[in-house]
Amino acid sequence: MEKNYNIYRKNLLLPEYGRHIHQMVDHLMEIEDRDERNRKARVVIGVMGNLNPLLRDTPEFTHKLWDHLFIMSDFKLDVDSPYPIPTSMSLTPVPRPMAYPQRHAIMKHYGKYVKQMIRSLEGVEDQRAVQETLGDIARYMRTKSYEYNEEHPNNETIIKDIKRMGDDRVAVDEEALSMIRSEYKQPAARSNGNNRKNGYVRKNGKNGKNGRFGGNYSK
Repeated sequence: MEKNYNIYRKNLLLPEYGRHIHQMVDHLMEIEDRDERNRKARVVIGVMGNLNPLLRDTPEFTHKLWDHLFIMSDFKLDVDSPYPIPTSMSLTPVPRPMAYPQRHAIMKHYGKYVKQMIRSLEGVEDQRAVQETLGDIARYMRTKSYEYNEEHPNNETIIKDIKRMGDDRVAVDEEALSMIRSEYKQPAARSNGNNRKNGYVRKNGKNGKNGRFGGNYSK
């Protein structure tokens, strides 16, 4: 007896309908009489609808069944459908290519939004607000520069970078920016040993009555 394993069978395009429904669709494509093929296609649609009886009578669901019928035939079935006959391109359209921004950050350690913030100040009439905003941006730039270079930059460098990213279109109060200081603080280095870190000093430095690990401690 010849064994028929699924690995040797045709792949199911819609596995949720099972192999028997796919075999019915394959049989429809072998029928030469068009009227007979149309009649049996409607029978297959009814069988497919029986798998979901609660949704069988809704117009949208019937349209979906006919689409599934053509999908299972690999869009090769020639029958009269009450709905527009789908194609592989209409059901699986090619996505429209999305334009990717090609903007490159001039100074990556500041990030790409610093330049946009500086450019947004162009044309602002309230110069006091502009200088306050530039001061906040300069402090942020000092912090990011320290994180990147592990040393605080001088304010002349920050002023120069602001002018460069703003293309000299934003008025900069160099005297005010030269006085800024960032609030970034380097974390304190860890000391060796928990006892020394907590302020405890061991009285018995040698092995004795209290043992190697049982000495008396005091602050």
